Amino acid sequence: MNDNNNQELPLGLYWKGKRTTVDRIVLPFQSLEVVETINESRATREKEKGTMFRQDPNAIDVEWRNKLIWGDNKYVMSALLEKYAGKIDLIYIDPPFATGANFSTTVEIGDKEIEVTKEASAIEELAYRDTWGKGLDSFLQMMYDRLVLMRELMSEKGSIYVHVDYRTSAHLRLLLDEVFGADNFRNEIIWSYNGKGLTNTKKSFVPYNANILFYAKVIRRF
Repeated sequence: MNDNNNQELPLGLYWKGKRTTVDRIVLPFQSLEVVETINESRATREKEKGTMFRQDPNAIDVEWRNKLIWGDNKYVMSALLEKYAGKIDLIYIDPPFATGANFSTTVEIGDKEIEVTKEASAIEELAYRDTWGKGLDSFLQMMYDRLVLMRELMSEKGSIYVHVDYRTSAHLRLLLDEVFGADNFRNEIIWSYNGKGLTNTKKSFVPYNANILFYAKVIRRF
């Protein structure tokens, strides 16, 4: 038998049309309006002004605290890489679960219950509609691209928590093993809830829980 037919594929999850090269499209940030701030004591501000945020070359600039950025997180992270690659200590994401559902809403206003529907922009189409043109293959490619960028943003002591459910937990566990390394898996956190309003069936158990997958960028012995 030809040796070429016996070559082992590298460890990873495979899907139709998989790309391992991640596009890094950098879009400029528009000026942001300050909507909400956290009040701090003068002593705290002076302490940060003189030490943590000013003298430490690896620290995040104090001007970037409490920022809420609206946009496709793939483009946002690509833009952040130039300044913040290797500096993020903690990432938590709650991605879509590939349900195929539309989470946009119609709002009723006033006593006459006038319904107002805002037409979604291209970004909102992606953010609030858990639908993917090619099903699970498209979903996995979307997640792969973003996880690669997140790993590049994370510091050596960084960790990531990925909130999933039964639909994609098995796939994303393998995907995270590929991007971060199986040895860097730290734990799986089970979030249990009572499920009021859901109906049990005689044929199956209703999943009253979600999963949070916890990975470190670099394995550390605790």
